[in-house]
Amino acid sequence: MFGSLILKNPILVASGTFGYAREMEGVVDLSRLGGIIPKTVTLTPRPGNPPPRTVETASGLLNSIGLDNDGIDEFLRNKLPYFKTLGTKIIASIAVKNIEECPVLGEKLGQVQGIDAIELNVSCPNVSGGVDFAMEPKLCEKIVATFRRVTTLPVLVKLSPNAGNIGDVARGAEQGGADGISAVNTCLGLAVNWRQRRPRLGNGFGGLSGPAIKPIALRCVRQIFKAVKIPILGIGGIETIDDAMDFFVTGASAVQIGTANFYNPTTTMKILDALPNALAELGVKDVAEIVGTLQL
Repeated sequence: MFGSLILKNPILVASGTFGYAREMEGVVDLSRLGGIIPKTVTLTPRPGNPPPRTVETASGLLNSIGLDNDGIDEFLRNKLPYFKTLGTKIIASIAVKNIEECPVLGEKLGQVQGIDAIELNVSCPNVSGGVDFAMEPKLCEKIVATFRRVTTLPVLVKLSPNAGNIGDVARGAEQGGADGISAVNTCLGLAVNWRQRRPRLGNGFGGLSGPAIKPIALRCVRQIFKAVKIPILGIGGIETIDDAMDFFVTGASAVQIGTANFYNPTTTMKILDALPNALAELGVKDVAEIVGTLQL
């Protein structure tokens, strides 16, 4: 449970990796998912970063999309009606560039039905503005507290592995009124073409995701688990049931599947199918019984 948000199961899909869900309806039973987190939306439309925007790396993907989206009004008017038909929880991913945008977004979200929670993305590594909220505990607390005052929906805060002490930042989010922590966003990285002596991404730096960051994500989840009392959604390199179970015992109450959706869109279904047997191996029936039981 993340505040008043109760999930039917702990397997969700991460923002930015599942489009607006309609693209996946032919290969995934969307109603089976514990929740869907659509692409991050902002108050006003954003064109995103210049191409190239993605490049494959060893065991991962480097992206610099730059929060390309059509803005909150377009999302609520033309995207949300479809999400409301899917039979699962919808968690809107929201990014702000300053504190002043929080009341406006909160008011807009409060005027509609069909959104079950909000994931406050304060940690996208390839945009200017907003990312600093995930780097400093007091700033994180301030942005969360401001947003908390303008919405009654559960608020999840998506943190960055690039923070100096992610446990302290998570504690700031908790003190600001967060109902849960999403951990983690992508790791800041760089890919280069040495012959041209130029970066491979149009914006230079980008966010690294996929199996390459799983050890970092697990480290962050453990540090957060030790720092706060609110639940955690684990994110980072999850592509098998073993990966998901690693996150559960480390401290995550639920997980989000991200980059794996690009190369194997049925990953979520396979993990859901395998989950009962994996729990049975440990002699339990519910994920809650193993959360944070890592002996470390």
